Formats: sequence, structure tokens, C-alpha cells
Amino acid sequence: MLKIYPAVFTKEDVGYSVSFPDLDGCYTQGDTLEEAMEMAQEALGLYLVSLEERNICINLPSELFDVEFSDGEFVSLVATSVEKYFRKNKAVKKTLTIPQWLNEEAELRHINFSSVLQKALKEELVLAE
Repeated sequence: MLKIYPAVFTKEDVGYSVSFPDLDGCYTQGDTLEEAMEMAQEALGLYLVSLEERNICINLPSELFDVEFSDGEFVSLVATSVEKYFRKNKAVKKTLTIPQWLNEEAELRHINFSSVLQKALKEELVLAE
């Protein structure tokens, strides 16, 4: 589900800081405007997922033109896909079977089974890290 909130971008000595007036404590920054926008999308997604997972009421977004800002600032809408961040946060347990000799060899080498499986699945599905 796509969520859209207004954000205040503030020009700093280096880059931009970003705050979301409707979401207390949701802040980020970037060295460039492009990076600040990318970070704002990620911060918004992670913040909203965090609130949903804790069953905390999420404020509705303000109207863009109702958001106050000062000199050196501007307001922009930031959109993010909440599902993208649910996927990153929620782990599920899987049971699998492998040959005993393979298990023993992997344990001798201190292989992290979960990490190897995740990496293999991402490669198989052609997904980015």
C-alpha cells in the first residue's frame, strides 16, 4: 500500500535534513537532495511499519499547503510502499531437510544456515539485497 506524507526539507551546510510534521520523531537526512529524498522514503516506510507493528495509531497526513516551513526550507510529498518495509522487518521460521554429511560439514565451518539460505533465495529470485 502506497503511503504519502508531506515532509519538510531543510538546507543544511552539507545536504538536507528531512522531518515529517505529522509523524513525531520521524527524521532523516542526505548529503544531496536526491539522497535526502531516498532516505525520506525509507524513513517513512520504516516508521509507519514500526507504528503498525506496535498497534500505535498513525496520524493522517496533513494537506501539503497546510504544512508550515521557514526560510531555507521547502515542503514536498514523500511516497513509500509500506509492504516493502514489512518484508524487511518480519522473519519467519522455516524447517528444512538436508543430508547429514552436508550439515556436519557446514557446522564444522561455522556456516550460518539462515544467511546462506537467504542469499541463495535472493539470487534465485533475482532480488537485490
